Amino acid sequence: MATKRVIADKDFGQIIIRTRSTARNISLRIKTDGLHVTVPPYCLTSKIMSVVEEYRPRLLEKWKKVAPQPLDLNFRIDTPCFHLRLAPGTRPHFIVRTDEEGITIFCPPHVDFSDKTVQDLLRNAIIRALKKSAQSYLPPLLDELATHYGFKYKRVKITGSKSRWGSCSAIGSINLSCYLMLLPPHLMDYVLLHELTHTREMNHGPKFWEILDGLTEGKAHHLRAELKKFRTSF
Repeated sequence: MATKRVIADKDFGQIIIRTRSTARNISLRIKTDGLHVTVPPYCLTSKIMSVVEEYRPRLLEKWKKVAPQPLDLNFRIDTPCFHLRLAPGTRPHFIVRTDEEGITIFCPPHVDFSDKTVQDLLRNAIIRALKKSAQSYLPPLLDELATHYGFKYKRVKITGSKSRWGSCSAIGSINLSCYLMLLPPHLMDYVLLHELTHTREMNHGPKFWEILDGLTEGKAHHLRAELKKFRTSF
């Protein structure tokens, strides 16, 4: 049994509560989209919020480190595979343009960046741009790696997942997060090779790591540790 409910919160934006049959205690975890709480079945909301309030000061310290920063004209993304910036515009509405230097979102004069609606609009526009770039870049790269190393997969889908860089189903369908576009190329390759390895070994047992080490010059665990330092937020 797994259920989900969301409660608005003045500090974290939202508290996402998930009930799991295997949970024995209430666990709290800060993520970029809010406070995630895992609870045992039949746990009362009053009990959950009591625990949240008890640990709120400590959680707020962690939240400050991961909370999305407000977007303004100083915002830009410059990674090897994705370039985007905000710039002042002259039109009364937002305009998105793409050229050889990357993507530019032109903002209306006197736009109020403190307005939540503006922030949401900009973040959604950036995510759409990430997905579009990922759709044109990642599937060909996956196909190239699969051909080079002799892997076969059923299909590939680009997602907006923030919690998983990628996944592979038992039938060989691969999902890749658009946020992979924020990674350096060697880590992007690692994630794609990781998912391709799952087409042969579904679990993370010794055989899986043996195959992946063979594809990464023995650096699979090192690359995994490096990947954990990156966040899917902006």
